[in-house]
Amino acid sequence: MSLERAMPVLQVRDVAQSAAFYERLGFEAKIWGDPPGFAICKRGGVTLALDRAGDGTVPLNQWWAAYVYTADVEALRAEFVAAGLEPTEIHHPEHYGCDDFDVVDPDGHRIAFGQDRGGTFGL
Repeated sequence: MSLERAMPVLQVRDVAQSAAFYERLGFEAKIWGDPPGFAICKRGGVTLALDRAGDGTVPLNQWWAAYVYTADVEALRAEFVAAGLEPTEIHHPEHYGCDDFDVVDPDGHRIAFGQDRGGTFGL
């Protein structure tokens, strides 16, 4: 049986605020609850979920919370800059074969957007 897709679930302090940030990244957001307690954000074949942290504490990953592949990393970064966001510069690491940049959401989750250039781990 094959796997179809994955959906990282990020704990956030304010679901509506976080959903608005991901909408600036071009995601469509569907929010549930009053007050908002959960959201699913989708862009193309990528989904991210936002879950309100019950105690207000948001655990952070050591580095990336999610890595999203794109066909054109330079165009995507330019889109984010045009939207008033502040992505990092594009990195060109040799050891895993992707060119990528990061954005940091309102809760400190670092999301990478990368383009496979045929390296060791690019898929």
